[in-house]
Amino acid sequence: MKQSLSRRGLLALLGGATLVLSGCPAPSANTTDKPGETASTGTGGAKKLVIAWAKWTPADNLDKLAKDYTKETGTEVEVQQIPWPDYETKVNAAWSAKADSFDIVVGDSQWLGKAATQSHYVELTDWAKDPKNFPMADNGASAIKYYGEYDGKLYAVPCMADGVAFAYRKDLFEDPAEKAAFKAKYNAELAPPKTWDELQKIAEFFTRPDKKLYGAALFYSKEYDGATMGFDQVLWSFGGELSKDGKASGAVDSPDAVKALEFYAGLKKFCPPGAESFYYKECNTAFQEGQVAMAENWFAFFPDLVDPKKNKFADKTGYFAVPSGPKGRFASLGGQGLSVSSYSKSQDDAKKFLAWFSKEETQKKWIALGGLTANSKVAATDEFKKANPYNEVFAETVPLLKDFYNTPNYSELLKINQDGLYAAFSGAKPAKDALAEIAKAQDPLLAAK
Repeated sequence: MKQSLSRRGLLALLGGATLVLSGCPAPSANTTDKPGETASTGTGGAKKLVIAWAKWTPADNLDKLAKDYTKETGTEVEVQQIPWPDYETKVNAAWSAKADSFDIVVGDSQWLGKAATQSHYVELTDWAKDPKNFPMADNGASAIKYYGEYDGKLYAVPCMADGVAFAYRKDLFEDPAEKAAFKAKYNAELAPPKTWDELQKIAEFFTRPDKKLYGAALFYSKEYDGATMGFDQVLWSFGGELSKDGKASGAVDSPDAVKALEFYAGLKKFCPPGAESFYYKECNTAFQEGQVAMAENWFAFFPDLVDPKKNKFADKTGYFAVPSGPKGRFASLGGQGLSVSSYSKSQDDAKKFLAWFSKEETQKKWIALGGLTANSKVAATDEFKKANPYNEVFAETVPLLKDFYNTPNYSELLKINQDGLYAAFSGAKPAKDALAEIAKAQDPLLAAK
């Protein structure tokens, strides 16, 4: 969710490329940072820092990690967890009131435009140039672009990296009888798919309603960004785009885009009944209950599939990266970064926490707790690769990550997208008509960017 659910959520790791939250224009009172210095209203010495994040396992882990910071500095850290459906609303309310309710926000990448242009986040551009504050050398251009920048200015450092991938039932894929039957039907080996076409065939093969087994669980939900996060990666891989030359028309409704939506909507017939309401929770549940052979999800929710108490197929679960399409291979980006609130009275101390969290040794502790790191050095270690059974797939996914809107009016663009895509997924409108309506409604918003 762009695990704002977000996705949003992800960072680039291998090859020295890691992600950082996109940056935004700085608040007017906080734009004079020099390396090693801070220009904030806080004077330092805070006894408590409050971090706002959504209520989920990564926030629990950050709370555990922060206890080490308290031991080292004497500064208490409270991770204030807000239910996902209410998270953005409560953060926006605090911004509107210019309240000092929290010192640090773990925000989605798509919030950056609004946070920057309305001066809700402290600019970190110059602060991050000092390696004592932030290991910029370990964060690649793609990471900075997608997680940290808005109009070329930095407003966050990576917190929880994330992206979309798939879990699959190894017991089904490796069963000799299933492999033979698949070979006979498709003249191909049954294995984790490398292309969307292969995924379609596998989904069709395992769809057996009489046995209450279906091929896949995919993102189709109208909830928040569910439909968009599921479809965007297919759109891009088929050659479509969200916009071109500042317009949605000719991009999101192009012939390639129509083919992509027809394809993705067509996969729903290989999903369990009610799949049009599926997002991260429903996909995990369908997999855990043995309803599907494959399930799409954010890496941040895969821990529930690793836990044998939550997933009876835990020891039989494998993972694979998002497949490629006829014109490329992309994965929807998720995850969040740490930003300093412009309304905090302890901005200096908040920056010290960001610096501590970003250190290599802290990031090693973060991955030990289940976090996905943006630090390329840490991501290359055996500790990271072995920390979770899906971490190597995460590393494979990093170069495939692509983000969507982070402009100030992203929420309006997202709602139009969600409504239009859901109309196609639910069968209310043909793909071509749904995309044409999306393009028509989004053009004025993109022009007003």
